[in-house]
Amino acid sequence: MNLVELFIIAVGLSMDAFAVSVCKGLSVQKMKVSHALTCGVYFGGFQALMPFIGYLMGSQFETMITKIDHWVAFILLGIIGINMIKESREKEEEYLDCSFGIKAMLPLAIATSIDALAVGVTFAFLKVDIFWAVTFIGAVTFVLSAVGVKAGNVFGMRYKAKAELAGGVILVLMGTKILLEHLGFIGF
Repeated sequence: MNLVELFIIAVGLSMDAFAVSVCKGLSVQKMKVSHALTCGVYFGGFQALMPFIGYLMGSQFETMITKIDHWVAFILLGIIGINMIKESREKEEEYLDCSFGIKAMLPLAIATSIDALAVGVTFAFLKVDIFWAVTFIGAVTFVLSAVGVKAGNVFGMRYKAKAELAGGVILVLMGTKILLEHLGFIGF
């Protein structure tokens, strides 16, 4: 997996965290730098941790699944992406309190990084350098989450659904690309 593909996956994975960060920014009257840093650390940290855990889990099953690894990647990324697209279409109003404490942030960080766990499993099958990948994903998510808090504070909920939609489409396309590469239809 090259740097461009990793960046695309990192951006796709970070869209849930970005959307929640936008909501957190909307929930505060006066944004502080600490709000952006807190979201960045929680979301970036969990977006780095979860693929690593998924990679460790996937490595345990690698020998059994080698022949169908591209299908596993396609299905997992497709399911995650389709769920993100579906969530972007829901008109349900989300409420997030303005707390940036551990009780508020930890569940959000876990919830927004579950999809990264599944991506980590696919990384094991694709023989991705996991330390570089999780560092990169964590850094991209940190930056986008910090920016999301500011964007939410300034612009409100206008871009939340678009961010989720973009993230979902990116993950579905990456899953399709992996499948087509392994089936021999494209040769990047």
